[in-house]
Amino acid sequence: MRTLVHISDLHFGRVDNALLAPLRELIGDLRPDVVVASGDLTQRARSAQFRQARHYLDTLPKPQIVVPGNHDIPLYNVAARFFQPLVKYRRYITRDLAPEFVDDEIAVLGLNTARSLTFKDGRVNRRQVEYLRQRFSRLPRSVTRVVVTHHPFDLPPHKDNDDIVDRAPMAMEAFARCGVDLLLAGHLHTSHSHNTSDRYEIDGYAALVVQAGTATSTRSRGETNSFNVLRVTHDEIQVERYGWIEGTGFTLAATDIFRRQGDIWHPVS
Repeated sequence: MRTLVHISDLHFGRVDNALLAPLRELIGDLRPDVVVASGDLTQRARSAQFRQARHYLDTLPKPQIVVPGNHDIPLYNVAARFFQPLVKYRRYITRDLAPEFVDDEIAVLGLNTARSLTFKDGRVNRRQVEYLRQRFSRLPRSVTRVVVTHHPFDLPPHKDNDDIVDRAPMAMEAFARCGVDLLLAGHLHTSHSHNTSDRYEIDGYAALVVQAGTATSTRSRGETNSFNVLRVTHDEIQVERYGWIEGTGFTLAATDIFRRQGDIWHPVS
């Protein structure tokens, strides 16, 4: 079994500082095999905010898979936005925009969906998807395949379809061919777990989608600060949601279990 901690939308520049130490301590206690941070590390892609994010990530367990979000691209500096959109992210966080962790049980690959031409929407391209397909296709089928993006490939109920990453159907077809099991994303500040069968009718295939809320931002959008812990085996994934309770700290709020049947991940009642 592998344990993944999934945090997202930290938004340094708009964080609730009271949450930082309890989150760090709990993540350390969980002893994860991988920490995933699915984008929006900063609020406005400023150097000081990236330095704060870098310092905080350095206090969390390793290895880490980190991808940028739309807030990690400058908004008001037009020249930087269009000509050097991720220069500060690459300087302070990582130069690797396709990070990966692979062992004999799990493969976690990150994709950058943040783009200069949109203010909040995301996109994947064929080159990125083909790289991921080739990388996963070389692995044994016993290895659980995980894709990390900021923008989601599927949505919880009642969310705006505009929030889905652009070219998602193309990517999902490739994911089906190389057996992607689990899609981790942020962006919505909403926690949710489900499979992709309702949106993508791909014969014999449905990946598990796990959406993370915001771990530390004051921009909660009506949901308490939260993060996910995933207990992953080849045929079962348990998703634990930890939510912030004032005066108590981060507490286990819900657990969802999904089991594999062929290449379809089904929820367990």
